Amino acid sequence: MAIDQYVDWLKREFGVGIKDLCTYWFRRAADHLKPGQRAGLVGTNSVSQNLGRSASLDYVVEQGGVITDAVSSQKWPGEARVHVSIVNWVAEPDGAIEYVLDGVSVDGITTSLRAGHTGWIPAALSANARRCFEGPSPKAKGFQLLQEEVDRLLGDDSVNYGEVVRPYLTARDITDDPSQAASRWTIDFGLRTLEEAMRYPAALALVRDRVRPERERNRRASYREKWWLFAEPRTAMRQALAPLRRYAATPGHAKRMTVVWIAPTVLSSNAIDVFALDDDYSMGVLTSRAHGAWAWAQASTLETRLRYTPSSVFETFAWPDPVTDDRRVRVAEASRRLLARRTEICATEQIGLTKLYNAVDEGAWTDLKVLHRELDEAVVDCYGWPKTVAQDDAELVRLLTERNREIVEEGRAYAPFG
Repeated sequence: MAIDQYVDWLKREFGVGIKDLCTYWFRRAADHLKPGQRAGLVGTNSVSQNLGRSASLDYVVEQGGVITDAVSSQKWPGEARVHVSIVNWVAEPDGAIEYVLDGVSVDGITTSLRAGHTGWIPAALSANARRCFEGPSPKAKGFQLLQEEVDRLLGDDSVNYGEVVRPYLTARDITDDPSQAASRWTIDFGLRTLEEAMRYPAALALVRDRVRPERERNRRASYREKWWLFAEPRTAMRQALAPLRRYAATPGHAKRMTVVWIAPTVLSSNAIDVFALDDDYSMGVLTSRAHGAWAWAQASTLETRLRYTPSSVFETFAWPDPVTDDRRVRVAEASRRLLARRTEICATEQIGLTKLYNAVDEGAWTDLKVLHRELDEAVVDCYGWPKTVAQDDAELVRLLTERNREIVEEGRAYAPFG
């Protein structure tokens, strides 16, 4: 069977599109188990992550399976450079179960292979829609500019090239630059028509020379026809950010969850997820441990790095209900204090956020750690939860999962953004 025929067969047979091959075996096993029977499989760690999870372990649970013993992720001992998960489950158990995760007894194991109670798969919340986006994707290096080209364009007083020549922020800028400043520049015509782009002739000439030949060979008609625009310009993102005085952003792939403020003139790359929020209270929630714990539970990973995805993380994250002004102010003030201290340390020591938090983990800048704890406690207070859970990732995920279920299944009122 030719590879394309095999791919077509997979699509027809399982009805979940093309996933990591191991996910299909979890589905097949779940379909064949009778009540009380058990199965155990080794797969890549994609089975517990994002779209791979929905096609495998989520399906196991939907069919009545209960995960009883698992290794969440470990390096494959052979030559292949891959991390694997080991999952054992029982179909429709009728007795007491002992759960063991990574060799430790726990109260339950979720399909993310985290400690917690099973039975509810978090769903997207409609109120969260159109507030978190992947950054625009150019799919052509020709948009990027050398510094001398930037100087020449911005130095031309006859045309306001500053409207289309923009600082271009990468994930590494957020994690490694002391001021989280953009290290690159790009030509970005946004959503302008070709006629509008012609008002910037020197910039358009560069794109015509560098980008258009590559686009003309592309199979996608939209890429060929709108060669002067980013391939994926993120129309909804631009519309959501337009009225804001700033926006929040986080690396799409990173060792840890860090959220920063970005000026509206800066364009974030497709390696960054942006939030169409500009107030200090929202930044506080995004920076809190509650949001971070949820991200690690719902997102996928690349080796040991978090892969933040808007659909599986932000859209399923249950924000606090509308809170009283004093609680909102408490979170906002805690957020401002934390970010101000973080900025001060990075500037003084000339280090990026990765090095900063690596040092904090080792015991440095304990005052920053205190500020994080104060913010975490202020945020859980907005949920009405005791501050004792503010540093408990497993309990935070359990409570957030239950809140998600209440909103979706029980119709709990949910309008956190007004």
